[in-house]
Amino acid sequence: MINAKQLKTGTIIKYNGQLHAVIEAQHHKPGKGGAFVRSKIRNLSTGAIISETLRPDDTFEEAYIEQKQMQYLYNDDMGYCFMDESTYEQLHIPEEKIGDVVEYLKDNMTVTANLYEGELLTIIPPIHVVLKIVETEPGLRGNTVSGATKPATLETGKIVKVPLFIDKGELVKIDTRTGEYIERA
Repeated sequence: MINAKQLKTGTIIKYNGQLHAVIEAQHHKPGKGGAFVRSKIRNLSTGAIISETLRPDDTFEEAYIEQKQMQYLYNDDMGYCFMDESTYEQLHIPEEKIGDVVEYLKDNMTVTANLYEGELLTIIPPIHVVLKIVETEPGLRGNTVSGATKPATLETGKIVKVPLFIDKGELVKIDTRTGEYIERA
């Protein structure tokens, strides 16, 4: 069991009989009255975000999440196919369950799968991925404004802002947490 005052970002708890991930938890002690915890939690089955004000002594059951390394194999009409690297078992996951991670998936990429009682909750890509630019405008000569960027389409279909000197066909490193360009690869 975990108290509301012990909640941290990323903790997964059972709340009202369903799994929720803590997005934000702030402990407040007003000058008058008792302390409380303002929290934002995401329902992992529906994706709904709930704002709750909790008493510090409210208790929740902390969910044990199993993490497995899985390799992305391919995409077909059944969904995205991943292989458990320890058992070689293949798992098809619908695109709705994967979410924005689809924008970073490349064949044979190793990702982390979070499972609760054998059911897939989330797929976490590596922090940095190297992707190829398939389309971008050429940088215009004389555009020397510091920090100028242009849109570029990656091999996965994601559009990111890159510096003017980046051309079509180059490999770039992308941060999957923010979706931003980091550097040439």
